[in-house]
Amino acid sequence: MKHVYTGKTKDVFELEDGNYLLKFKDDVTGEDGVFDPGANSVGLSMEGAGKAGLTLTQFFFEKLKERNIPTHYIDADIEKQEMKVAPATVFGNGLEVICRFRAVGSFLRRYGAYVEEGQPLDAFVEVTIKDDERQDPPISKDALDMLGILTTDEYEVLKSLTKDISYVVRKELAKKGMELYDIKLEFGRNKANEIILIDEISGGNMRVYKDGKYILPLDLEQLLLG
Repeated sequence: MKHVYTGKTKDVFELEDGNYLLKFKDDVTGEDGVFDPGANSVGLSMEGAGKAGLTLTQFFFEKLKERNIPTHYIDADIEKQEMKVAPATVFGNGLEVICRFRAVGSFLRRYGAYVEEGQPLDAFVEVTIKDDERQDPPISKDALDMLGILTTDEYEVLKSLTKDISYVVRKELAKKGMELYDIKLEFGRNKANEIILIDEISGGNMRVYKDGKYILPLDLEQLLLG
């Protein structure tokens, strides 16, 4: 097993069989000790966050598998906080795709002159470039195509998959009386050059509320699966 990458919330290892192993950590993104799924740096460490994140990720990836939505997921070992995944290449240096059901976070900060906090959004999809130095700037479909990162046809596939996945997550949360405000996803191309979901689906990359109150990532796992 060869260590190939150290991320904010996971370490990545290459396996002898050509697949990869993601090791989930207890670090979460945020600023000044406050959790924020949209932040570009590790803000704090929460004991149990890695296991909770992987537990939710496994749950949601299995749900997507039932619906034939393509992902890199193979299997997971919750106790070891490890997930085995198929290889995939990212777009450019990496993209983040956000699906927004309500106006919060960076969307509200950018467009606050036109929207109110918590205002409903119609599964609005936006793409940002993974670039910590530039605070993950949003990028348009035309710019993605012009810069050779993603073709316009691939963008439409990406957008469609993002909505399909987000609605699956939203439906599962709604079963327990919770509401998905927004979710951040990552995609790549597999060996067949198909666009697939990669990384994770956990409390660390979504905002979920219940009765108007924000739910912390560790509480989310307990409320949904406990």
